[in-house]
Amino acid sequence: MVSVPLPLADLFQAVADSSRLRLLSLLRVMELTVGELAQVLGQSQPRVSRHLKILADAGLVERRKEGSWVFLQLGPDALVGPLFALIEASGDAAAERQFEADRARLTAVRADRAQAAARYFAAHAAEWDQIRSLHVADSEVEAAIREALGDGAIGQLVDVGTGTGRMIELFGNHAERSIGIDRSTEMLRLARVKLEDSGVQAVSLRQGDMYALPLPDGEADVVLLHQVLHYAQSPAAAIAEGARLLRPGGRLLIIDFAPHDREELRETAQHARLGFTDESVLDWLRDVGLDARVVRHLEGGELTVTLWAGVRAGRPEQERKAA
Repeated sequence: MVSVPLPLADLFQAVADSSRLRLLSLLRVMELTVGELAQVLGQSQPRVSRHLKILADAGLVERRKEGSWVFLQLGPDALVGPLFALIEASGDAAAERQFEADRARLTAVRADRAQAAARYFAAHAAEWDQIRSLHVADSEVEAAIREALGDGAIGQLVDVGTGTGRMIELFGNHAERSIGIDRSTEMLRLARVKLEDSGVQAVSLRQGDMYALPLPDGEADVVLLHQVLHYAQSPAAAIAEGARLLRPGGRLLIIDFAPHDREELRETAQHARLGFTDESVLDWLRDVGLDARVVRHLEGGELTVTLWAGVRAGRPEQERKAA
């Protein structure tokens, strides 16, 4: 569906309110819920919701449902960018002081998020530490992923099952844009705290299922499935969905366990699959039209970590732009 640009007079009408300008300024800093925006503005949620609807109808704000929460983010930069340039050029000192005061109050929002993330991490730390103790150090795995991705620009990065956002923390600054997707709202809250502290730019976190990713075909240059596939009841379907996102020349990188017999992980960590053979993963990658290979086996401890890669035929977008 093609969106129809809002008439200019209506667009200016949408921002002709100090509260709505404050909302846009806050969303320029970070994605926020209605409740968090109401907290910062010191207004009721119904009132803030009415302002947000006006901004959303104008295309200046986008809403994204995440479980029982709704997150707000700015609309397309082509629309909001010139608006912010106009605001900055206005030289309105009083408005800027208000924006600065609002940004300072975001400290309380960040503190609330950090506390919630810390509680969740504390409740699950023992489980994660148990699994880490069974394989080579995370630093070795991450170094192998870095080597597999190479030193060049990544383009559009999609991290499926982003968890705490570690992959985006590592590689997001090499990407034009990073999108982290996870089914768990708790994990997404944890990732938001981590990534806000890390300083990675151009990041969007979204709730979604590995079998139905909330993105169009051909959206990504790199798709990561890092320690995700062993949770899948249908690994082939998850791989096919990740491959659907790849542009020509795009890469799907899978990092997971080789076959093992740690049956207790089904109960203690909800693992649906006890690792994967090279043959299975390579067949699944080839079945969706990707050139497939084993990148590396990382042995050490009781579990072997394997990296598999699939590449969509065609020239990467970076090369097409440079041509």
